[in-house]
Formats: sequence, structure tokens, C-alpha cells
Amino acid sequence: MLALIQRVSHAAVTVDGETVGAIGPGLLALVGIEPGDGADQVARMAGRLLGYRVFADDAGRMNRSLADTGGGLLLVSQFTLAADTRSGMRPGFSTAAPPDEAEAVFSRLLAECRTRHPAPVETGRFGAHMAVSLTNDGPVTFLLKA
Repeated sequence: MLALIQRVSHAAVTVDGETVGAIGPGLLALVGIEPGDGADQVARMAGRLLGYRVFADDAGRMNRSLADTGGGLLLVSQFTLAADTRSGMRPGFSTAAPPDEAEAVFSRLLAECRTRHPAPVETGRFGAHMAVSLTNDGPVTFLLKA
């Protein structure tokens, strides 16, 4: 499981012109599910998303987590994140989990984050063509692997 996280001032996802998920200050996480991802990866990624210290403390150092700040979390499924780009000029998708498997794992991750985090945990719509808008705060972007 991969998550490209971005610290944001705000972020939103729209499908067919309708906003389906939006947050204020917090994290946008684009999530790629790989074959074989399961409960262990869900638990580890949920912990990392909520505990990764990317927010400034009083001294201006990245020393506070989403759990510390109470910010929002916007999870967006993105199978292209798990693409194989090591060779050629076109991505391969054999390194991404099949849609049914990926949706089940992504749903478990969403539920786990909602259980652990009292602030808003929003999402897009799995498998839909989504428009994601954000204001990256920093910019601050990290790639996490569970």
C-alpha cells in the first residue's frame, strides 16, 4: 500500500460537478493498493497517516501529527499510484491490486481512519473519474509505504 500525502490548507474531490468530500487544514492522501495488501497494511497505514509528523510545532519544526492537530483527512483511491513505471514510456498496472480487492482494502482503511480519528475523514468515490483540488501547504508532500 502506498500513500502520497500532502499537507493542505484545504482539499476537495468532485464527481460529475458534485463535491463528494472536502476538508480544511489537514492531509490529502492519494492511496494506491497493491496485490496482497490486507489487514496488516491497513493498520500500519492508518497509524502512519494519523501519526506522521508533518505539521509545525511552536518552534516551526515538523513535529506534530494529524492526531495532534485534529485536522481533516481526505482519502482518495488512486490505482495509478501503484503503477509500474520502471521501464518503457507507458505505465503498467499489474502492480496494482484488481479493482474488487482494492476497493475492499481501501474501504477498510477508510473505516480504520474514521474509527481512530475524531476529526473529519472524507473520501472520493472509488472507481469514479474524480477532480481533486487542493492547496498544498508548504509545499509538503511525502510518499508513505505500508
